[in-house]
This record gives sequence, C-alpha cells and structure tokens, in this order.
Amino acid sequence: MTRLQNKVALVTGGTSGIGLGIVKQFSKEGATVIATDVQQKTLHDEVPHVPFMTLDVTSEEDWKHVVSSVIENYKTIDILVNNAGIHVPDKLLETSLDDYKRMMDTNATSVFLGMREIIPHMQTNGKGSIVNIASLAALTGSGAASGNGTAYSASKGAVRALSNHAANHFAKDNIRVNTIFPGPIKTPIMGKRQETIQERNRDVVPLPPHYGEASDIAFGALYFASDESRFVTGDELVIDGGSVR
Repeated sequence: MTRLQNKVALVTGGTSGIGLGIVKQFSKEGATVIATDVQQKTLHDEVPHVPFMTLDVTSEEDWKHVVSSVIENYKTIDILVNNAGIHVPDKLLETSLDDYKRMMDTNATSVFLGMREIIPHMQTNGKGSIVNIASLAALTGSGAASGNGTAYSASKGAVRALSNHAANHFAKDNIRVNTIFPGPIKTPIMGKRQETIQERNRDVVPLPPHYGEASDIAFGALYFASDESRFVTGDELVIDGGSVR
C-alpha cells in the first residue's frame, strides 16, 4: 500500500488511542512517520520501526526543536496531524480556571503552535497537508458528545476556527487544512469493556456497535493526508456513527 509513499508525516499524541491508530495506518501506506508525545508508552510494541520524539505540544521551545530536528533528518514535513489532546469532564460551573487554561493550551494552543512552526516549511516545499483532530463536542453542547466537558468543547471549537482560518489563508500556497470531528471512539480514556461502551452509547449513537475505533479516524486522516484529496481544503469530516446532537 503506497498512498503516502515518499511522504514525511508528524503526528502529535501518536503513542496511544487515535494518534497511534493514525501512526499505524500512515506507516502501512508508506509514509515516514514521526510519532510525538510526552512519553513513548507502547509505541514500539505496536510499530517498532517508527521513530519517536518527545514533544510537549504546549511548549513553543519543544515545537521548534522537534520541527528543526525532523527537517534536518528528513528534509521535509509533508503532513502534520494535530491530534494530541486531553479531556476533563467538568461542567461550566465546576470547571476551575487552571483546568480551563490547561485544556485550551493542550488542545488548541498546540494546534496554533504546530501550524505556525510547520507551515513555513510547507510553503518552501510548495505544498502540504494538515489534519486537525477536533471533536463532535465542537459542534454540539450535548453531554453525550462533549462528555460534559465545558473547557473541552471550547478548546475543540477553537481547533475548528483555527483550521478554517489556516485553510483560507494558505490555500494559495497549496497547503490544505482539513478537520476531523470524532464522535465516541473506543480509546483508553473510554475504558476497555466493549459491553459497557456499547450500553453507554446505545441511545445516542444509532449505528452499531455504537462506538468507533481509532482506525475509523485513521482512515479519514489518510484521505486528507493523501493526494486523493488534493482539491479538498477547509473540509469538516464528522465520524460519529450518526450520533444524536
């Protein structure tokens, strides 16, 4: 499989959950993938050949170091996937200012920093693809979609706005920016028991098995990253099993 042959991709939050699913799928399709995260976790148990770099996505210094290292070693960054994120399930009146700021920094400011550091290199190359992972929580305030997370919803809404802005301003440079909005996806944050996840989502996700897998998001990211979507930018792909909003 060669849909990403000869392309270099950087994926944040790439050692577990959706990020790991994207790393595995991109690697299968021939890309050189650099997986980044705050810790390596089980990455090399799953894809032992994929290089890992430590990246705190809230750190401007870390971003500069990682991007310069990737350019030095691989000469280009063709694809950026901004996936790293955290979730605190607190409603508005329960959310502390510290938690709100931490969520915005990790989920939204990270996307700003990543695009700001990598887009100039894509401009030099004359092309590039950026895939930002938002959430169904950016589109609706329902508890089922947002996990009751006020700051989470706000941060993912910011990702949507940042993506639209970048898509508009950098289309002239042949840099495409698209966004994926996952619904309930089976990741470590949701727990491990399939029956529990199914029951929790049965009334709000009509399409069996009532939750998605990391691979479902990875296939969407693969389309946006590949040349198959060469005439697509500013798009918003919802992958949510028909979730009730």
